[in-house]
Amino acid sequence: MIRPPRQLTLDWPHQPSFAREDFLAAPSNQDALRAINQWPNWAGRMLLLVGPEGAGKSHLASLWTRTANATVANGASLDLTSLELGLQTSALLIEDVDRVGQAEDRLFHLVNAALQNDVWMLLTARAAPEAWNLKTPDLLSRLRLAPVIRLEAPDVELTEAVLFKLFSDRQLQVDPHVVAYIALRIERSLGEARKLVDTLDRQALALGRRVTRAMASELLRESAPEDDAP
Repeated sequence: MIRPPRQLTLDWPHQPSFAREDFLAAPSNQDALRAINQWPNWAGRMLLLVGPEGAGKSHLASLWTRTANATVANGASLDLTSLELGLQTSALLIEDVDRVGQAEDRLFHLVNAALQNDVWMLLTARAAPEAWNLKTPDLLSRLRLAPVIRLEAPDVELTEAVLFKLFSDRQLQVDPHVVAYIALRIERSLGEARKLVDTLDRQALALGRRVTRAMASELLRESAPEDDAP
């Protein structure tokens, strides 16, 4: 059997759209969406969005950043320059704050400065502060001031809608029955949905074909545990 020729695949960047109209509201994220929309009428100056990877935290944070004209920092890369943000801005987003690692002292001083200067703060994390294994009790007490709003893992309907959006972001037309097939079998994580769409995009481009159910089935079978193969 002669296989179809594989095309050269170029690693073009595919940026997800974080426009407001592209946020997919669902029961799993409605509390978080409501909280973001209520700004600046929050109970305090700080709010913490908690949820699994790909649950929509970054999308909501992006919406808030544009509305509040916020400065953005990342918990995994706080440096000395980051310490000045609490003095120089009126609103601050700290993404992945639970990945602060050895920079607890910098995060502590940044949060302190922001609170002292009435800076609005939105923090995103995978879990509540008690699960971060922080070694600085005063930092934990500051973070506990923030109400925790949770985003849950997506249901099948949201997973299907997100798959359509991810394919659309890459200008891929995929039949609805293929998307439904994937949504029923993929892990309930939007991060996993993003990885799968990326792989299918590369395979379809390499083969010069549309994304098909057979292609998706093969990929799901390869990535699933043996007892779990679709």
